[in-house]
Amino acid sequence: MNLISYLRINLLLVVLALVGCRVDGAPEANSPPATVSVLSARTETVTLFDELPGRVVAVRAAEIRPQVGGIVEKRMFIEGSEVVAGQPLFQINAAPFAAEVESAEAVLQRAESGVVRNLNKFERAKKLITTNVISNQAYDDAVAELAQAKANVAEAKATLQRRRLELEYTIVRAPIAGRIGSALVTEGALAAASGAAPFAIVQQIDRVFVDVRQPASQLEVIRASVRSGQLDDSSRIPVAIFSASGDLYPLAGRTLFSDISVDEGTGNVSVRVEVNNPDRVLLPGMYVRVRLPRGTKRDVVMVPQQAVLRNPGGQPQLLIVDEAKRATLRTVELGELVEGRYIVTAGLKPFETFVVEGQERARDGDLISAVPFVLAAADAQR
Repeated sequence: MNLISYLRINLLLVVLALVGCRVDGAPEANSPPATVSVLSARTETVTLFDELPGRVVAVRAAEIRPQVGGIVEKRMFIEGSEVVAGQPLFQINAAPFAAEVESAEAVLQRAESGVVRNLNKFERAKKLITTNVISNQAYDDAVAELAQAKANVAEAKATLQRRRLELEYTIVRAPIAGRIGSALVTEGALAAASGAAPFAIVQQIDRVFVDVRQPASQLEVIRASVRSGQLDDSSRIPVAIFSASGDLYPLAGRTLFSDISVDEGTGNVSVRVEVNNPDRVLLPGMYVRVRLPRGTKRDVVMVPQQAVLRNPGGQPQLLIVDEAKRATLRTVELGELVEGRYIVTAGLKPFETFVVEGQERARDGDLISAVPFVLAAADAQR
């Protein structure tokens, strides 16, 4: 026997010895069980929501406009500050209007003196008509002249009241409380009561609206689910508001209403959310993300996203651990993904144990070493 044949025989014996260590492909008896992280399925109540874009709108906005014409003499506020209702904002030249008030007062005095004169005339005519000293026509004239004098007084009072109002309007005041922007006119500008441009704009932003666009088809699904009892009404669930970068604002909103008309171009309906904004964090025109609740679903089983496996056909599977610590691969049906967890609609019962992490170290039918999976740690990673 030559050296090559000798080496071939020894190599064959080594291979047969290694094969003999395994029986039908089973793992070695000394191989330890794979260590995996597991959870026990529990029923819970979950809130379903849609995350949609929205724009912030002031709850009230008022354009400051003059009610009388004249030269703007003074700006009486600090731009960008908070103003209260009735606070003076601009002063229009009041001299012409003060003169009109004095003229109206003089007209009223003249009219009141006419009443005194015609009242005396009427009293004399009233006494003389009983003795037939004057004719009925003269008496009727005295009555008519007194009535006319009283009407002149009423007209003069109305004119004086109007002139006093115009004098008050020379001070342009804030109609609502809120934050005022920059002044859009300067001292010396000519104000006109019918002018198109406002003097300034005041917006109330201690509360704001967020207008959101939601698909009309989704709205119908939500209503049908509420009617069937699959979802609870979402009107009392707080609405979370996020910045454009994804940061959660420390504010909570509530849904006010959904519009009754559908945008023909996009198929969306407008949903208005009211948000308390005491620190003025949200400003009109800002782009935000809104987590709009659809409702709550009770007694559902949920699993972390990383616990779900997929077979070659794309069907979702879970690795279930029985009481004997043996893993079994089971096909399940999944619903919606909510904050990194799937709703399991079929295939997993409450209190069954399933593998969350370490599936790659275990196979269907293997014995495993289970350690509890901590949900809080997964949430922190997300």
